[in-house]
Amino acid sequence: MTDAPPVRLKEADGWSEWQLTPEQIVALDESEHVRVRPSRRAGWCRLEARDRVGAARIGRGPAQVRLSIGPKVTVDRLLHLLGYAEEKWLKDGGPVEAATRTDLLPAVARAYTRAAQRALRQGVLLGYRETEASEPVLRGRLRAAAQMSRRPGLVLPLEVTYDEHTVDIAENQLLLGAARRLLRVPGVDGGQRTTLHALAARLDGVTPPVPGAPPPRWRRDRLNARYHQPLALAELILGGASYELEDGRSVTVDGVMFQMWRVYEAFLAHALGEALTRKAGGTCKAQDRDHFLATPRKYVLEPDLVHYLPVPSGGRRAALVVDAKYKRSFQRDDLYQMLAYCVRLGLTDGHLVYASGRADVVRVPVADGEVRLHRHVLDLSEPRRELEQSIEDLAQAVLGPRT
Repeated sequence: MTDAPPVRLKEADGWSEWQLTPEQIVALDESEHVRVRPSRRAGWCRLEARDRVGAARIGRGPAQVRLSIGPKVTVDRLLHLLGYAEEKWLKDGGPVEAATRTDLLPAVARAYTRAAQRALRQGVLLGYRETEASEPVLRGRLRAAAQMSRRPGLVLPLEVTYDEHTVDIAENQLLLGAARRLLRVPGVDGGQRTTLHALAARLDGVTPPVPGAPPPRWRRDRLNARYHQPLALAELILGGASYELEDGRSVTVDGVMFQMWRVYEAFLAHALGEALTRKAGGTCKAQDRDHFLATPRKYVLEPDLVHYLPVPSGGRRAALVVDAKYKRSFQRDDLYQMLAYCVRLGLTDGHLVYASGRADVVRVPVADGEVRLHRHVLDLSEPRRELEQSIEDLAQAVLGPRT
């Protein structure tokens, strides 16, 4: 495994040439993490990163490659995007030295272990888990139907269900799953691996999540408040261990890969939604699936953010629609998509927010007037304070035509 050759790419850096075996080239091409083209030189190929960043082992046996894709923004900027929606964990003591680190996954591993260690200072969280078992005495509640079907005519043992006080709860399962996942990521240094092993040992008796299965579900409350930050990171880490292909298939990754367009959409929806409700009231809904292109409920629309305002009758109305576009350049399909949103929601303005490019307005004539499609640009390379101010400015810009 350690003999697998490293391939280090960077998001948006264009094509570069690498000397690899035919089997390794096929493995990279099938992974869909990178674009692959032939080279004029024998035994070489040309590679370009797609829209994912992170590190993973690709292929098996002699076909294996250690792939690393760095983000086009600095590591501390990306960590801010990843953590923004979860209590801005960057502001609470970590990650240390993020601005000076050039590798994403070691920085994520360090931030996660620091957050998890802080959460476990008071001990491992205990909780109640419903357990079904066969017992010689009555414990908890008798499962009458199970008793009659499994042991007709027998008094003992009893089929019971009871609440067990245990460490094997969803919160600890997520922490353990993230630690074990990071231990598989190439590029995490030896010292950090030692810390991760120690963290996993603290969670003895906890069942790790099954790879490829939905992660355990947990609910925020005051009892698990000290776990909130590491759990936010754990969900991101475990979410980066799989991704969906365009045909809907789910692929498990031997490592951690973040899909940057998803990161950008989640960041923009949360940050801009906060700013809009603060400035104009109402409510915002991310990835809103309440609207359809045709009736009855056909062809679901899913804009990244819809801002609703209350109406005197007691309901609500869509006040504006926003869609995030993590793309290098504008595409016409984006306009068609936003036009459909505006027509269906009854809006005369729609807002596309790109991570690069130039801002402008496209005016589209419709039967009773026109629809204005605004293209905004959000510079993710800005320092955190400037980026937060840019979000405030963007909120005012999308509200401007209505205020």
